[in-house]
Amino acid sequence: MKIFKTMERQIVTNQTKKILNWREKNIQNFGVDLSFADVPEWKRTKHVHRLHPYLGKFIPQLVEIFLKKYFKRGQTILDPFLGSGTTLIEANHLDMDSIGIELSEFSHLIAKVKTQKYNTELVKQEILDILSKTEGFSQRIRGNQKPRFDEKNFNFEPSEYFKIWYHPRAIKEIYFYRNLIPNYINQDILKIILSRSARSARQIPHYDLARPKKPVKSKYWCIKHKQYCYPTDNAIKFINRYSLDAINRIKEFDRLRTPAKIILLQGDARAIKLSLEKEIDGIFTSPPYLGLIDYHDQHRYAYDLFNFKEYSEAEIGSPNNGNYNDYIEKKENYKNDIIAVLKNMANYMKTNAKIFIVVNDKHNLYPEIAKECSFKIVDVFHRPVLMRTERDNNRFSESIYYFVKEG
Repeated sequence: MKIFKTMERQIVTNQTKKILNWREKNIQNFGVDLSFADVPEWKRTKHVHRLHPYLGKFIPQLVEIFLKKYFKRGQTILDPFLGSGTTLIEANHLDMDSIGIELSEFSHLIAKVKTQKYNTELVKQEILDILSKTEGFSQRIRGNQKPRFDEKNFNFEPSEYFKIWYHPRAIKEIYFYRNLIPNYINQDILKIILSRSARSARQIPHYDLARPKKPVKSKYWCIKHKQYCYPTDNAIKFINRYSLDAINRIKEFDRLRTPAKIILLQGDARAIKLSLEKEIDGIFTSPPYLGLIDYHDQHRYAYDLFNFKEYSEAEIGSPNNGNYNDYIEKKENYKNDIIAVLKNMANYMKTNAKIFIVVNDKHNLYPEIAKECSFKIVDVFHRPVLMRTERDNNRFSESIYYFVKEG
């Protein structure tokens, strides 16, 4: 027993030394600790970055630090794994043109809503109008009043997922709102508000929004609030909260955005063909981690509400990919997929273009990937992931590979 305790202490000591070394190197290179442990949550989720939660996204300060140090205004940045659009938003803020590619229709929609230029007064008007109508409907069903004539033909038949994870009242409010969306111009924004609300309105523990295991239908001890809590029985409080929040966030980014171009493409980065006015100066991206996140399961509520197409077999690194039969094959397929993306993107990049890839490379695949793509490894930075937006006991670190395209 003493031997094991000694070994555990030694492991902890070695890990602490490693983190301190990372911190010292990062401060020397960037002037900050890349863990961003001292950055409060409200700063890490500034303006449109928090329009919709997205598990696995990197924090905007990390993108900002690297873009400022290695690129300049007027250059073009590419993110072939667009996700929810963090790189493109930060590039625009720094007056850099940007291009993002995303296979998932839902992720592409989130990024589109975040990055699009709006008539902010019309946005406010439409969000408040649909909110008012939904609040009125909610009041009527709470009072057991008969539906108004114009509400009788609405479809409230939920999917099986909604029947399991939601209270009947929440289902009616969500579906009522959804059925109103086609009446407005800014439909994409309304979809994101409703999706975010549906995520929060599930009957799950308050502390487990990211990866709930099963619905909660009765009182439970809440680790987040340190008291007994009850599962939510409505969606309107979230629709109200996120409607007002979306208006403020969209207006805030509208004040900050620059004239720099933002191009979003929905497709497979392994094979997509780009038509560009100029070559790409660099990449800042974070590919999917091998076997870690099932994005369809993460956002099942949105897929059911809006019938987004699923790309389960085509998504790189998906834990449910039917082509991945065993551990060795998973790694090989993942490596080949990333190589295919980077080789395709290299066709549109300048010689000596800079490539930054943020990844938890526990399988040490990226040195092999760089070699296959004829990229030179300039440096590798490491950061502990200390602050999480969701309750998760799994601590890990990330590597930021710095490659250069040669010849």
